[in-house]
Amino acid sequence: MTLLQVRDLVKHYQAGRFFRGTTPPIRAVQGVSFDVETGETLALVGESGCGKSSVGRTVLRLQEPTAGSAVFEGSDLFSLDRTALRRMRRRMQIIFQDPYSSLNPRMTIGSAIAEGIEIHRLAKGKEVGRRVGALLEEVGLDPGYAGRYPHEFSGGQRQRIGIARALAVEPRFIVCDEPVSALDVSVQAQVLNLLADLQRERGLSYLFIAHDLAVVRQIARRVAVMYLGKIVEEGETEALLRQPRHPYTVALLSAVPEPDPRRQRSRIVLTGDLPSPSNPPPGCPFHPRCFHPRRDRRCRSEIPALRPVGATRAACHYAETTPSPETA
Repeated sequence: MTLLQVRDLVKHYQAGRFFRGTTPPIRAVQGVSFDVETGETLALVGESGCGKSSVGRTVLRLQEPTAGSAVFEGSDLFSLDRTALRRMRRRMQIIFQDPYSSLNPRMTIGSAIAEGIEIHRLAKGKEVGRRVGALLEEVGLDPGYAGRYPHEFSGGQRQRIGIARALAVEPRFIVCDEPVSALDVSVQAQVLNLLADLQRERGLSYLFIAHDLAVVRQIARRVAVMYLGKIVEEGETEALLRQPRHPYTVALLSAVPEPDPRRQRSRIVLTGDLPSPSNPPPGCPFHPRCFHPRRDRRCRSEIPALRPVGATRAACHYAETTPSPETA
C-alpha cells in the first residue's frame, strides 16, 4: 500500500539581489517523483548539494514547495492549512543529521522528548514521564537519563535521543536526513540496527537520505540516486548495486570499499565540480563530468528521460552500454 506519493516536486531558493539585478534562483529540486510504501525504506542517495535534503524537508513542509504534489495517507500535504498541517505532524517526523544542534542545550532530554507528547495532548501528568522513560528504554538508553542535558551524552546517544523524540508522537513516516553520517562507523551500525528494529516493531516507513551506498545497502529496499536536483536512477537496492546503469551511480559505487580482495574495482574520480544549481547545464545534467565512452552531442542538448533499463530505471541516453564499476 502506498503511504506517500510525490509527483513532480520542485523547490527553488531565491538567492537574493546582486547589485542592481536579481540573481537566478537556486534550482535545488527539479521535478522529482517517487512513492514510499507502508513499512518500507526508500533511500535518496547523492553527493552534497544534489538536493536530497531539500526533498525531505519540502515533503514535510518544513519549507514550502515551488511546485508539485505530495499525497500522504490520501491527503494533499501542500494544500493543508496551518491547523490541518499541525495535526498531520503527528504522522510525519524527521531525524536530523547533527544530533547535537537538533537538541535545545537548555532543555533536559526528558523535556525535549515530552514536548511533542504535550503539544499533541497524547498524555498528561505522570503519564508523560512514563512515556518518556519507555521511549528512552526503547532506543537503548537508561530512563534515568531523562533529567540530563544534551552535552552530557555522546554523539551516538544524542542521535538515539533524536530518534526517541521522533517516535514520541507515534508517526508512521520518518525522514532520516543523513542520521549516521556524523557518527563513528561502529556507532553507525548500532543506529542502523535500531532503526531497522523500530521499523519492524512499529511498521514505520522511512525516507532515508544518505551519500554512502554501503549504508544504504544495510537498510533500504529501494534506492533513488539524485544528481543536480533530479533522480537519475532508481530501483531495488541489490539490483541497482549489482548492475548500475547510470554513469553517476557507477562512480558512486566505485567509491565503496570492496571487502573481497579477489574482486577488482576501479576507482572513478569525476573531473570538475558539481555544476551550479542556479545555472544547470543544458541537456543531461551529468554530461560535463560524464565518462561514458558514447557521450556525444545528444547528451549536451537533450535531457534524457528516466526509463526502464534492465532491472532499474535510468536517465541516460546510452544506459544499455554503461561500463560497470569493474571495467570503467
